[in-house]
Amino acid sequence: MARLLIHVEGQTEERFVKGVLRDHLAVQGYHSVEARLVGSARQREKRGGIKAWSSVKKEIVHHLRGDSGLIATTMVDYYALPTAWPGRQDAALHRSAQERASAVESALLADLAEEMGPKFWSDRFIPFILMHEFEALLFSDCAAFASAMGERGVAPALQKIRDCFSTPEEIDDSPETAPSKRILGLIERYEKPLMGVRGITAIGLPAIRDACPHFNTWLEKLESLPQF
Repeated sequence: MARLLIHVEGQTEERFVKGVLRDHLAVQGYHSVEARLVGSARQREKRGGIKAWSSVKKEIVHHLRGDSGLIATTMVDYYALPTAWPGRQDAALHRSAQERASAVESALLADLAEEMGPKFWSDRFIPFILMHEFEALLFSDCAAFASAMGERGVAPALQKIRDCFSTPEEIDDSPETAPSKRILGLIERYEKPLMGVRGITAIGLPAIRDACPHFNTWLEKLESLPQF
């Protein structure tokens, strides 16, 4: 049975893996599902705190070469992803969020596969870029999220934001209007690590998968691999 190591940007994603994804993917057949932080310890609470791709790639390659039963993936935000990461600078040429994410993911896979060599099976590395950040997932069910925050009155305002986009993953990524900034504008006490996972738990994976096609494609891929 395969083992899954998810390289995550920060504590919110780490808690999401441990509190939500681990149990779901264990049912799919994974022997273990673990999270490993790739954000800078000194800058983890700041935007742009993720490590350089060269450092992250070195770590992923080390784990893949050291464990033939391992599948590696990433879960990092597109918002403020360093432009030096493969594909990031050119991704803006694409119109949809899913196209931009896929462009970065394809570039990451190509770069890591080149490092691993010609015998590398590409399904052992499944890069995933969150569009545009973790908080976008919370717009999958605005009423459930608002209720989980004890702020039911803000549900219509959250839904109004959600209705402006085809999917939560399309909510834009400017410093003023990123999903987290929109939430903070309505829920001042929102704290990312704890409340983000609380909101996700209240919404549930099925609703998130229905609303966020790129996220769903990633999960479907992971679900198809544990018996390799």
